[in-house]
Amino acid sequence: MMPPLTKSLLIANVVVFLLQQALGDSFTALLALWPLGSGEFMPWQLVTYAFAHASLTHIGFNMYGLWMFGSELERVWGPRRLAVFYFASVLTAAIAQLAVSALLGSDAPTLGASGGLFGLLVGFAMLFPQRRIVLLIPPIPMPAWVFVTLYGAIELTLGVTGTQAGVAHFAHLGGLLGGWLVIRYWRGQPPFGSGR
Repeated sequence: MMPPLTKSLLIANVVVFLLQQALGDSFTALLALWPLGSGEFMPWQLVTYAFAHASLTHIGFNMYGLWMFGSELERVWGPRRLAVFYFASVLTAAIAQLAVSALLGSDAPTLGASGGLFGLLVGFAMLFPQRRIVLLIPPIPMPAWVFVTLYGAIELTLGVTGTQAGVAHFAHLGGLLGGWLVIRYWRGQPPFGSGR
């Protein structure tokens, strides 16, 4: 059975996606994370962008990852702790994207749960470092910590080189960083303490 918060997040994302299809671009624009200098930015977008998606493929992959990793983490942490972790990842992803957009002078909005999902990925790798993850394409099994390290390196490379325009690579990296920092904080590890 799927844990309650993971199920609620999945349902919320699907409902918002259906509303996007019904209400059109103006509704999506209200939810999207717009750059600070665009004139379209609103504070609620720091959270709402993570519930809006650009396509069926976009939401499909994100919800698959949310189910796969969110369920595992919620079984260990419970819904409250997962909620704190997930939304901290969503916020750090948003802040990273806003910073990079300001630096590059971009006016493009950001959509999707990927920042939160990347937080879940790093959380999974930190809790279950040796658990095997099998890539979809190509189907190569590897330990979770290797998968997340490689994925993070690829995202950094794509972000720095500007490859794959239209993908918020720095939001993904911000989500990774946010998840990593939350777990370090919970464990009392540097930069928050000397370890427990």
